[in-house]
Amino acid sequence: MDIDSVTTGLAALSQTSRLEAFRLLVRHEPSGLPAGEVARELAVPQNTMSAHLSVLAHAGLVSSERHGRSIIYRADLERLRALMMFLVKDCCDGSPALCEPLIAELSCCG
Repeated sequence: MDIDSVTTGLAALSQTSRLEAFRLLVRHEPSGLPAGEVARELAVPQNTMSAHLSVLAHAGLVSSERHGRSIIYRADLERLRALMMFLVKDCCDGSPALCEPLIAELSCCG
């Protein structure tokens, strides 16, 4: 993962409604949620949530799939893991044993 992708991902998550939406989608993996349900759960207008989900999709953090008239959104857990691993890949100044608990925690995402 390159620095531009990481910056885009972190920027997408740096807004409260988008972060809450992403966390909600993570909780509903692997089935995902329709966009309207995400909006209802978070009490955000549907057009606003659509814009937020678009930002998350542009950052590669969510994917969408049309099912009839609904669009189902899913968190991209592999992208989340790559983002987190980028943040910690140089940790502990060459002492990887110090980072093992943190790396083990990140393994929950797939």
